[in-house]
Amino acid sequence: MSVPAVLIIGASRGLGLALVDVHLADGWKVHGTTRGSGVPRDHPNLVLHHLEVRDRSQLERMIQELDQPFDRMIHNAGIKSAPRGELIEVNAKAPIRVIERLIEVGRLKAGGTVAIMTSRLGARGGTSGSLGDYGDSKAALNDEFRLRTNRWGKAGALAVVIHPGWVRTEMGGPKADLSVEESVKGIKLVLDSLTPADHGKFLAWNGETHQW
Repeated sequence: MSVPAVLIIGASRGLGLALVDVHLADGWKVHGTTRGSGVPRDHPNLVLHHLEVRDRSQLERMIQELDQPFDRMIHNAGIKSAPRGELIEVNAKAPIRVIERLIEVGRLKAGGTVAIMTSRLGARGGTSGSLGDYGDSKAALNDEFRLRTNRWGKAGALAVVIHPGWVRTEMGGPKADLSVEESVKGIKLVLDSLTPADHGKFLAWNGETHQW
C-alpha cells in the first residue's frame, strides 16, 4: 500500500507547521513550503521547498522539484496585517493561482483533495459593504474559489475552503478560542472524511458548513 502524500503551502509555523506534524504522525509523506531558509522540522518523511507565493518563478521551480502527484494539497499561507493591496494579493490571488497551476501540471492525483484556508471574517452573509481589509481579502478568495470549483472538479479535484476557527497562533492572538492542536485535528478529520458531495463547500474546522 502506497504512502499518502500531502503538499502544505505555508508550513513554517502556526497552523501550517501543526498540519505538517499531524500528517507526519499519521504516516503521510509531507512536502511543505517556507519563505525562509530555516528548517522547522527534521523528519525522514518531510521535504521542504522554498516558496514566496507571489513569486511565479519560484512556483515553477518548486513544481520541477516535486517528484510525485499528491493525494492532498493544503494552501495555508496568508497574512493579516499589511496594506490592502498586499492582503488581496497574498490572501486572495496567490492561493488560487498556486493551486490552479499545480492542478494544471498534474501535481494532484485524480480524486485528490484541495483545502484553502479562509476565514469567517470573509463571510458576507448576504450583506454588502466592506468587511475590513482582511475580511475583504478573504471574501475575494471565496469569490475566486467559487468561480473555479466547476473547472477544478472536472480536473479531478475535490476542493473546499476551510475556516480553521479562531486559533491561538501569532495571527489569532492569545485570547482565541481554540488551541492549534484542536484546530488541526479537526481540519484533518474533515479532510479525511470528504466526499464528492462536499466539493465546492465552505466548511469550518469542525465539519460544519459555513455561510458564504
